[in-house]
Parts: sequence; C-alpha cells; structure tokens
Amino acid sequence: MLAAVGVAALVAAVAVPLDRPGLGWPVAGLAATTALVTATMRRGDGSAAPGGGLAGRPADPAPGTTDTGGVAKDTARPGATGAPGRADQPLTGRAARGAWAVAALALLAVGAVRDAGWLVVLCLLAAAPVAALAVAGGRTGRGMLTAVRMSAVAPARSLPWARRSMSAANAGATVGRSLVSVAVSIALLVVFGLLFSSADAVFAGLVTDLVPAGSPPDLLGWGVRLLVAGPLLLGGAYLLAAPPRLADLRFAPGRPVRRREWVLPLALLDALFAVFVLVQLTVLFGGSDHVLRTGGLTYAEYARSGFWQLLAVSGLTLLVIGGAARWAPRTTRADRLLIRVLLGALTALSLVVVASALYRVRVYTDAYGATRLRLFVATVECCLGLLFGYVGVAVLRLRAGWLPALAAGTAVAALLTLAVLNPDRLIAEQNVDRYLRSGRLDAGYLAGLSADAAPALARLPEPQRSCALDGIRDRLVTEDDWRTVNLGRARARQLLDAHPILTAGLTCPWPQRW
Repeated sequence: MLAAVGVAALVAAVAVPLDRPGLGWPVAGLAATTALVTATMRRGDGSAAPGGGLAGRPADPAPGTTDTGGVAKDTARPGATGAPGRADQPLTGRAARGAWAVAALALLAVGAVRDAGWLVVLCLLAAAPVAALAVAGGRTGRGMLTAVRMSAVAPARSLPWARRSMSAANAGATVGRSLVSVAVSIALLVVFGLLFSSADAVFAGLVTDLVPAGSPPDLLGWGVRLLVAGPLLLGGAYLLAAPPRLADLRFAPGRPVRRREWVLPLALLDALFAVFVLVQLTVLFGGSDHVLRTGGLTYAEYARSGFWQLLAVSGLTLLVIGGAARWAPRTTRADRLLIRVLLGALTALSLVVVASALYRVRVYTDAYGATRLRLFVATVECCLGLLFGYVGVAVLRLRAGWLPALAAGTAVAALLTLAVLNPDRLIAEQNVDRYLRSGRLDAGYLAGLSADAAPALARLPEPQRSCALDGIRDRLVTEDDWRTVNLGRARARQLLDAHPILTAGLTCPWPQRW
C-alpha cells in the first residue's frame, strides 16, 4: 500500500498542471484512486490500525450508540428533526462512498474538457470535500462534517502510523533493499534513456514530452506537488485502513423550547413573507409599467437592486428552518402539526422568493447580457430552490436523515451540469443572439472568455468576430503537452485554423460597446 501511495504521488507530481486546465488532473485522480483501493483490500495488524488499536478489536461505538456484545445498537432518535418513528434507510456505506469517489473523479475530469478556469477551480475545490466523504464516509450532517475534518488532519496523523506499520512488519531491511532497487532502476533508465535519445530523434522527442523540464523552477514545482500529494494520499490510506464509524454520528438533540417561544416568531415571519410574495405577484403580472409607476426605477435597475438581498434572505431562511427543527418540541400531535404548518408555509413562501430572484436575474440578463457571475448566481438560486423542496418534504415527514447527503449531492450535480452545459459557450451564445436582435454587444467582455466560447463567437460578423476571438487566439499560442491536453482548447484551435481571424488593420474599439 505504501509503495502504491508513493507511485501515485509521483504520478500526481508529474501530471498535475497548475498553469492551465488539462488532462493531468483526471490522470492524477485515477492514480490516487487506484493507490487508495489497495488500503481497502487487506487490513493490517494492530499496529497498522489508526490509533494503534489491536487487530480484531472492534472500533469504539459512535456517539449516540451503545455496544451490546460487539453489535452497535442505535440509541439516538432517528432523523435530524428528532421525530419519532423508524430511521431513514440509507444506502450501504460502501456504495455511498463509491458514489462519492465517482463524483470526485468526475469533478477532476472537468479540467480535461473545459478551458474555463473559474469553472475548473470550483470543481477542484468541490472535489476535496467530496473525496473526503469517499474516504471517511458519513451520511448525517455531523458525520459528513467530521469526515471532512478528519481528512484534513489525517496527513499529519498518518506519518507515525506508517512508521509503526513498517516497524511491526520488521520491514527495515526490506525498505533498504527496496530503496537500492529503486536507485538501480532509475540509474538504468537514465543511462539507457540517454543512449536511445541520442540514437533516435523521434524517441528523444517522446522523452522530452514525458519528462518534466529540468530548470530549477520546474523542479521546485515538481517537488512541491510531490510533498503535497504524498501526505494527502497517505492520509487517505490511513483512514481507509480502518474506517471511522460515522454512519450514525448525529448532533445531540437541542433542548426544546416552550411552544409560545417559537410559534410567535415563525408566525410573524410567515406573515412578512406572505406580504412580500403578494407584492412579487403584483410585479410579475403588472410588468415594467407597474415598476416604473410605483418604484421610479427602470426594470433592469429594479432587478439589480433586489437580487442580492433575496439571495441573503434565502440563506437566512434555511438557518431559521434548521433552528426551528432543532429546538421546537414535537412530543404532542399539536406540536407536530404546528411544525408542519408554520415551517411548511415558510418553505413554500421561500420558493416564491427564490423564483422572484431568478426572475430578476433573467430581467437583468436581458437588459445587459449574460455574464459568468449572473449565470453562477442563477445556478446557486436553482440549487436553493431544490434545497427548499427537500426541506419541505423533510418538514412534512418530520425526518431528515437523508437531507445532508442529498444537499451535497445536489451541489456536486449542479457543478457537473454546468460543465456539461459549457457555461462560457452558453454565455457567448446568449450575447451573440442578443447582438443579432438588438445590435448591442460587449465585445471586450466576450474576448475575455475562455476557448470554450470560440464556436459561439465565430457566429459574429466581422470585425466583431475577429475582435472577440483575438484574445482567445493569443492564449492559444502556447501548445499543450500531454498534461495540459484540453478538449475546449483543441476545438478552438481547429476552428481558428479552418477560419482564421482578420489581423491586417484590425482595430478593436475597447472599451466601446457595439
């Protein structure tokens, strides 16, 4: 297992590109997955178990459980809302962790097909906690947070574990012989590789492409990536060798408050939401004339002025619902009925608020064109709408053990859906269609899009087409090697080779907008 982790770390150090999205990210992800699978194939002796436990000794029962003869019996109240009744039936732990592993690899694969750096960065950031869930497990809210926290500290705790493992197996001499074997292998590869390179130019070119550049900055970056990837992979193997029991880890139930202490605030908040929803319906059916008469704003100004506030309202409402579900009593039928009515009404009204925010984004986009920020916040609002739908179901059932995993899965699915839709190309297409209808175009903004947008920008007439594609062409001057192979850039190069842009006498009116 340690050898597999070392090889995967070397692959990550060689393959991962930091200057632009490329194939190296999914290659490193596949190598890491293959190496970590070895940690699940065979459990070591007691010295290899995390924490130094004895072989065959069962793990300590998770919080909220009691140990009855080696079988953990759940004593916590089922469901995040604490409602009486049977617990939600989860997927098996191995299947759930396998699904998270596939999701993490899919997020890493975005770097090989999309050139939009902002999207690739979001996917890489999301891949880290998703990989933590694949390694450590956890399906409840507390279990998932604990999995991410344990994965963050696992690299440090894995070092003494690896040392104990080698010492218990009496591997000192074996390690020494292995190091000698590795050194001999490297020496043979270098000597014969140099001889073959000098004998054949084609083989020399292949070696040049495969071996990282040898300048000090390149070697330093390679070493830094190795030092980062090695401990991370070792930490993952540490958790997989003896997985923590997080499936039933739950937050302790909150201390219930008296009925009047929570019913009055929620009832007043429901009334405020209802008034706002009535105003939104008036605006929706009244249209721009109503806004101009009553607000003194243009329709676009009206949309821009309220979107961010509505986004904040959506997030705060989720906190209010979570607090009420935690502290509101539900011992009697009347209590449970009040929870369903008040929280259900707040959830339904919040869906209207989300719809209003999405409507404002659409109005603003129609007025000023599509941008990355507007597309991203619209995606966030759609996710919030789905989340409110999930919350509504949980409120009606008074059980929400399935909610945290489904919410996290929805966020991952949203990012992957964006990658499939090709956001930069979608933005370019909407702006090009808007230009063909109205003659308005922010060519300077479009020129800053990634190579993914090239096919849509090619639909513009000249000279707008050449001005919009000029920036993309400049960024494609540097050729890709195997680490930075990218489908979006490859398609853009093919398009520009087949239909070159104008260069003679090209003057782009920055920052003037056509």
